[in-house]
Amino acid sequence: MPVAADSIATLPLSTGAYAILLRLDEKVVFSRRSGSDSFGPGWYVYAGRAYGPGGLRARIARHLKRSKTLRWHIDHLTSVAATAQAIAVEGGNECAIVGTLIGSGLFVCTANGFGASDCTTCQSHLLRPAAG
Repeated sequence: MPVAADSIATLPLSTGAYAILLRLDEKVVFSRRSGSDSFGPGWYVYAGRAYGPGGLRARIARHLKRSKTLRWHIDHLTSVAATAQAIAVEGGNECAIVGTLIGSGLFVCTANGFGASDCTTCQSHLLRPAAG
């Protein structure tokens, strides 16, 4: 189900996965222990999971808020994104979202390990459109 900031209250409290579609208007440099990543202006898709308290509603609401404590990798992008929307998948799996998008040939991974530091399946949970 597609979600914009004004429709978060309609999201289920159940667990699942989500995809955040965001657009950066300016270059963002993100530093982490393994080095720094630079994200140019453009569109990105981030796949994540919401298995904690409040489920999909709480996690997506947090990601769509610009003002927040920067806790996860994706927070460094969502806090400065020009626009962000989400798609919720009740009972879904973020690795399946990544696999489907990569398998379509329309997206490629960017920033190894981004949002996937605890994932043994995916190279990254942050994707960008394939050149084309």
